[in-house]
Amino acid sequence: MQWTLPWVVLIYILCGTAILLLVLYLTQVGQLLHQRIPDRPRRRLFIASVSFFITFLVVRLLVMSITHHIGPFHWVIMKGRHIHHLVWGILLLLAVGFCDIAEIGNGSTPWSIFLSRLLAILYGVGAALTLDEFALWLNLKDVYWARQGRESIDAVVLFGSLLAIATWGAPLWHGVRNRRQQRDKP
Repeated sequence: MQWTLPWVVLIYILCGTAILLLVLYLTQVGQLLHQRIPDRPRRRLFIASVSFFITFLVVRLLVMSITHHIGPFHWVIMKGRHIHHLVWGILLLLAVGFCDIAEIGNGSTPWSIFLSRLLAILYGVGAALTLDEFALWLNLKDVYWARQGRESIDAVVLFGSLLAIATWGAPLWHGVRNRRQQRDKP
């Protein structure tokens, strides 16, 4: 059996999501996150950023293995056309956006909280799949390993930084402000 990119991505999404959710619910790391990071929106931002960076790394390694013919992986070709992984990322982002508009995962029941975390994971995965081929958007040709492919890395770093700042930045600046206010009190 040939392992084409959509099968690998689907298996990665399912396994990665299951592992991340198990870590969040059944380990001491998950308990620590629950104690240290408030649930909404910071914990969801943290989950999205972790899944974003892990997906980016996995996809880069997978594409490298395909281009160097390592392992059983192959490009997705439909009717002679190469389907890039940004297509799967866009579809995933559309699905997550639809769920957000439909207010799925916005409640306070355990099922709703589970869905909100699942959507955060899928958002990170979709964003990584899409931004990994950002240079393709700009150049309208495959420049993945060319010099222009660096634009994709820049987009990933910028967006990943935004996720990290949204997760950690607000509490950091609130803590700095609170320390200054306490120090300046007479």
